[in-house]
Formats: sequence, structure tokens, C-alpha cells
Amino acid sequence: MNIDLIQIFSVFMVLFAVIDITGSIPIIIGIKDKGGKIEALKATLVAFIIMSMFLFIGKPLLGLFGVDIASFAIAGAVILFLLGLEMVLGVAFFKNDSPEGASIVPIAFPLVAGAGSITSLLSLKAEYHDINIFIALFFNMVLVYFVLKSTRFFEKILGRGGILILKKIFGIILIAISIKLFLSNTGIDLSNVGKG
Repeated sequence: MNIDLIQIFSVFMVLFAVIDITGSIPIIIGIKDKGGKIEALKATLVAFIIMSMFLFIGKPLLGLFGVDIASFAIAGAVILFLLGLEMVLGVAFFKNDSPEGASIVPIAFPLVAGAGSITSLLSLKAEYHDINIFIALFFNMVLVYFVLKSTRFFEKILGRGGILILKKIFGIILIAISIKLFLSNTGIDLSNVGKG
């Protein structure tokens, strides 16, 4: 067991920023307004199962295609960087063409367990222990469940403006994390940059 609270917190923040469940509150409210029934527990469990599977069997799956974790981490870092830019700049790099649905589609997949979160999990394996990633994932899923159960409450507390501010802050965090992931998997050392 290599349980490390700092690793758990770091991974939690990455997944929280990528899943961006608070930023998805307007989408969730929109689905509910259109009569879509969302079962919070069902959506959370399905998303948790999907992401856990990728966490534990993602590496052998990549092996079938001859791709190593470091290469995937670099690709993941690029995706995270673009996701961060989306959040900060309010532009759309990724098209969401999933049909309107309820708990499983589009909430569990691709809203929670989407390309960004799955890519992040596999990228994080290059830097953190599986047990710490799994614990951080579990706590994120608890948060996802809580937000899905309480979307109207969060909307009242934060307001549309507050949700937007949260999205921008976590976008910047995501960009910084993606740069760190990229550098650590390419072997580029910037520790001496800026030193006279």
C-alpha cells in the first residue's frame, strides 16, 4: 500500500477539474427542465465503474496497440490543455454530439466518464500510484453524487456567475497540471529557466 495524502489530493484536484461537475450544473438543470429524469446514484455508479475499468485495465488495453503509458500521458496532457483552454476562454474544441438522455447517457457517459476524465486517469498512472488515483476517484464520485442530488441548491447558492468563475479557476489549474504532465513525461527540465 502506497497511500499518500498529497498524491490523493493532487489527483482529486485534477479529476475534479476535468470532470467539472460544478461547471456541468447548467447542463444538468437543462436536462431536468426538459423532463429528463436523472437518478443520481445510478449515474454515479455507472461512471465510477467505467472509470475504474479504465484505471485498472487501461494499461494492458494500450499494450494491444503498442502504446506505453508515458506516450499516452503526453497525448492526455495535450487533451487536458485543450480542455483547460475551453474552460478559460469559453471556446469549444470538442463537439458534444451525444443525444439528450437521462442517467446513463449523457450524464454518466460522456458528461462524467468522458474522454477527458478517462484520458486523465490513464495519464495520471504515469505519475501516481493506482491506489491513490482510485481513492481520489472515489471521493470525486461522492462529490458527483452530491452535486447531481443538489443541482438546484448549488444554482441558488453560486448563481450562474459563480459557476462561471469556478469554471475559469479550474480551467487555469487544469492548464498548469497538463503542462506539468507533459514536461514530466518528455524529460524536459525547466527548473533552471529564468535563473541568471
